[in-house]
Amino acid sequence: MPRRSSGPGRGGHTLDNRHPERGADTSMSLPDRETPPTSEELAWGLTELFEELSFDSINEMLAKNVPIETLEFINTYAEDFSEQHHLEVDARRRIPNLLLLGYLLRVVEDRVLGGDGEPDA
Repeated sequence: MPRRSSGPGRGGHTLDNRHPERGADTSMSLPDRETPPTSEELAWGLTELFEELSFDSINEMLAKNVPIETLEFINTYAEDFSEQHHLEVDARRRIPNLLLLGYLLRVVEDRVLGGDGEPDA
Protein backbone atom coordinates (compact mmCIF):
# COMPACT_ATOMS: atom_id res chain seq x y z
CA MET A 1 0.00 0.00 0.00
CA PRO A 2 1.16 3.56 -0.46
CA ARG A 3 3.16 4.79 2.47
CA ARG A 4 3.76 8.37 3.49
CA SER A 5 7.40 9.19 3.88
CA SER A 6 9.50 12.28 4.10
CA GLY A 7 10.75 13.46 0.76
CA PRO A 8 14.24 14.73 0.08
CA GLY A 9 13.62 18.08 1.76
CA ARG A 10 11.89 19.18 4.93
CA GLY A 11 8.17 18.56 4.95
CA GLY A 12 8.14 16.54 1.71
CA HIS A 13 5.41 13.96 1.26
CA THR A 14 5.46 10.94 -1.01
CA LEU A 15 2.82 8.30 -1.43
CA ASP A 16 4.89 5.27 -2.29
CA ASN A 17 3.28 2.52 -4.32
CA ARG A 18 6.29 0.42 -5.31
CA HIS A 19 5.66 -3.18 -6.14
CA PRO A 20 7.48 -5.24 -3.50
CA GLU A 21 8.92 -7.72 -6.01
CA ARG A 22 9.44 -5.67 -9.16
CA GLY A 23 10.10 -2.28 -7.61
CA ALA A 24 7.91 -0.47 -10.17
CA ASP A 25 7.51 3.11 -9.06
CA THR A 26 3.99 4.50 -9.25
CA SER A 27 4.35 7.03 -6.44
CA MET A 28 2.63 10.37 -6.09
CA SER A 29 5.15 13.00 -5.05
CA LEU A 30 4.06 16.19 -3.40
CA PRO A 31 6.21 19.31 -3.26
CA ASP A 32 8.53 19.85 -0.32
CA ARG A 33 7.02 22.38 2.03
CA GLU A 34 6.55 23.30 5.66
CA THR A 35 2.83 22.54 5.72
CA PRO A 36 0.90 19.49 4.49
CA PRO A 37 -0.88 19.79 1.13
CA THR A 38 -4.50 20.86 0.97
CA SER A 39 -7.29 18.51 -0.09
CA GLU A 40 -7.41 20.30 -3.44
CA GLU A 41 -3.67 19.80 -4.00
CA LEU A 42 -4.06 16.10 -3.17
CA ALA A 43 -6.94 15.80 -5.64
CA TRP A 44 -4.87 17.36 -8.44
CA GLY A 45 -1.89 15.15 -7.55
CA LEU A 46 -4.08 12.04 -7.69
CA THR A 47 -5.50 13.14 -11.04
CA GLU A 48 -2.02 13.71 -12.47
CA LEU A 49 -0.87 10.33 -11.18
CA PHE A 50 -3.78 8.56 -12.88
CA GLU A 51 -3.03 10.30 -16.16
CA GLU A 52 0.50 8.88 -16.08
CA LEU A 53 -0.36 5.29 -15.09
CA SER A 54 -0.90 2.44 -17.50
CA PHE A 55 -4.01 0.29 -17.27
CA ASP A 56 -2.00 -2.49 -15.58
CA SER A 57 -0.50 -0.06 -13.05
CA ILE A 58 -3.95 1.27 -12.16
CA ASN A 59 -5.23 -2.27 -11.62
CA GLU A 60 -2.21 -3.07 -9.45
CA MET A 61 -2.73 0.09 -7.37
CA LEU A 62 -6.42 -0.72 -6.93
CA ALA A 63 -5.63 -4.28 -5.86
CA LYS A 64 -3.24 -2.95 -3.20
CA ASN A 65 -5.45 -0.18 -1.85
CA VAL A 66 -9.12 -1.04 -2.33
CA PRO A 67 -10.71 -4.08 -0.70
CA ILE A 68 -12.66 -6.27 -3.14
CA GLU A 69 -15.79 -5.71 -1.03
CA THR A 70 -15.47 -1.96 -1.60
CA LEU A 71 -15.09 -2.44 -5.36
CA GLU A 72 -18.18 -4.65 -5.38
CA PHE A 73 -20.13 -2.09 -3.32
CA ILE A 74 -19.13 0.76 -5.64
CA ASN A 75 -20.17 -1.23 -8.70
CA THR A 76 -23.53 -2.24 -7.21
CA TYR A 77 -24.23 1.27 -5.95
CA ALA A 78 -23.36 2.76 -9.35
CA GLU A 79 -25.71 0.31 -11.12
CA ASP A 80 -28.56 1.09 -8.71
CA PHE A 81 -27.98 4.84 -8.97
CA SER A 82 -27.87 4.69 -12.77
CA GLU A 83 -31.11 2.72 -12.97
CA GLN A 84 -32.93 4.91 -10.46
CA HIS A 85 -31.93 8.10 -12.29
CA HIS A 86 -32.36 6.65 -15.81
CA LEU A 87 -28.83 7.59 -16.87
CA GLU A 88 -27.65 7.09 -20.43
CA VAL A 89 -25.12 4.38 -21.24
CA ASP A 90 -22.09 6.72 -21.35
CA ALA A 91 -22.88 8.14 -17.93
CA ARG A 92 -23.50 4.65 -16.51
CA ARG A 93 -19.99 3.63 -17.52
CA ARG A 94 -18.42 6.67 -15.83
CA ILE A 95 -20.24 6.50 -12.49
CA PRO A 96 -18.19 3.62 -10.99
CA ASN A 97 -14.92 5.34 -11.95
CA LEU A 98 -16.00 8.63 -10.39
CA LEU A 99 -17.06 6.89 -7.18
CA LEU A 100 -13.78 4.98 -7.09
CA LEU A 101 -11.72 8.15 -7.56
CA GLY A 102 -13.64 9.77 -4.73
CA TYR A 103 -12.91 6.78 -2.52
CA LEU A 104 -9.21 6.84 -3.42
CA LEU A 105 -9.00 10.57 -2.76
CA ARG A 106 -10.44 10.00 0.70
CA VAL A 107 -7.88 7.24 1.33
CA VAL A 108 -5.05 9.59 0.31
CA GLU A 109 -6.47 12.39 2.49
CA ASP A 110 -6.66 10.04 5.48
CA ARG A 111 -3.06 8.93 4.99
CA VAL A 112 -1.60 12.38 4.40
CA LEU A 113 -3.88 14.78 6.27
CA GLY A 114 -5.34 12.59 8.98
CA GLY A 115 -8.92 11.43 9.45
CA ASP A 116 -10.63 14.84 9.33
CA GLY A 117 -9.42 15.96 5.89
CA GLU A 118 -7.50 18.84 7.43
CA PRO A 119 -3.71 19.08 7.68
CA ASP A 120 -2.29 17.68 10.90
CA ALA A 121 -1.13 20.47 13.16
